[in-house]
Amino acid sequence: MKEKIKEKFNELFHSEGVFYTSPGRINLIGEHTDYNGGFVFPGAVDKGMIAEIKPNGTDKIRAFALDLDDYAEFGLTEEEAPAASWARYIFGVCREISKRGGEPRGFDTVFAGDVPLGAGMSSSAALESTYAFALNELFDLGIDKFELAKIGQATEHNYIGVNCGIMDQFASIFGKAGSLIRLDCRSLEYKYYPFNPVGYKLVLLDSVVKHELASSAYNKRRQSCEHVVAAIRERHPEVEFLRDATKEMLDEVKEKVSAEDYMRAEYVIEEIQRVLDVCDALERGDYETVGQKMYETHHGMSRLYEVSCEELDFLNDIAKACGVTGSRVMGGGFGGCTINLVKEELYDGFIAKATSAYKEKFGREPKVYDVVISDGARKLR
Repeated sequence: MKEKIKEKFNELFHSEGVFYTSPGRINLIGEHTDYNGGFVFPGAVDKGMIAEIKPNGTDKIRAFALDLDDYAEFGLTEEEAPAASWARYIFGVCREISKRGGEPRGFDTVFAGDVPLGAGMSSSAALESTYAFALNELFDLGIDKFELAKIGQATEHNYIGVNCGIMDQFASIFGKAGSLIRLDCRSLEYKYYPFNPVGYKLVLLDSVVKHELASSAYNKRRQSCEHVVAAIRERHPEVEFLRDATKEMLDEVKEKVSAEDYMRAEYVIEEIQRVLDVCDALERGDYETVGQKMYETHHGMSRLYEVSCEELDFLNDIAKACGVTGSRVMGGGFGGCTINLVKEELYDGFIAKATSAYKEKFGREPKVYDVVISDGARKLR
């Protein structure tokens, strides 16, 4: 990929730039906990975006998306926003840097990526993080890593129209090989935990399913959580998020909230605790407990939060039948991937069984992505 980028850059701009990269991410556990003030547990992966970049001495950006075979040229002011959606990510990063007092200038760039699109590994955060990190270094802007993650998040909010949390950009910037990151979504405090599952592989099975109701269903579940917090707060004014609530507090308001709202809150309270349990297990090197908690998360997302679907439940059942240590739906739900922690000696049999059984039932094969936990945004030597 790097050679292809280099070739195109030289063809377009007759020079050489500097290479930067940022990864996509997985989230081992901690789903729908971010907007409830809880914890998430992501890690950067060995797939991401790579860009060659060189300042061009003008106030214009000349950019080529290699995977899309598309070129865009645009300025740095709000009125010069590009039409192409991919270019708006780069433009948005420049604008968000400017809003913080930084002064990015014009540059030439070619980029490409190997983060699977639509698999829930956050190719968009990888793209934002690549350019935020690179421009900060190339133009000596002195922005800290926390702010670089926030620049990526603000780009999504203000230039793409996606009201995302901070997890994706945080993992892409702060990722560390051999470690997962427990991020407190309320305080933004974080801690690295060792993730070296010797004798195991981490693999994603992409259901190749996209359900259209995802955004409206997401908003509805968020409202359920807020309803329950409001009910609990009448007795416990200190409760700001479900993260502050206990199962006992939830049971106190069982008659005051709908059965559906109760179920949603029950899942979230249990999931926040599961993240902490997995952190403890990793410190002991106890991957069996990690796997058990992953299955519990899948059950909660499927039965209590109701964000799974037939295809994902089927892949989870196959994993269980094949003796896979842990498996769950990864991401917001309604499609996408399962993430699976598999003993190496079971890996080939599991992939063969999952692929053939899934094709027999749904008429298509799932996509298979092996993942290795890797470093975050960086300059490539």
